[in-house]
Amino acid sequence: MTLIEFLLLLLVAGICGSIGQSLAGYSHSGCLVSVALGFIGALLGAWISRWIGIGELLAIQIGGATFPIVWSVIGGALFAAALALISGRNRSAE
Repeated sequence: MTLIEFLLLLLVAGICGSIGQSLAGYSHSGCLVSVALGFIGALLGAWISRWIGIGELLAIQIGGATFPIVWSVIGGALFAAALALISGRNRSAE
């Protein structure tokens, strides 16, 4: 994987993470947290898809790595909602 492919993968993960945060209504963080949330969402979403028995939906391949877009957004939204419940913060922007 080249540097450009890695940066593109980080960009896609950041976009998926920020969409997941928006769906959960918990967006009190910055760009790096969105990237991390995108990767955590991809792992969580892939685990959920295997548990349910549904294949990857809209997966893109960047530099030999497959990134599931839809499951990343779903997993990111679930993880952001769990963070909002644990932290106890108000869901609206402060």
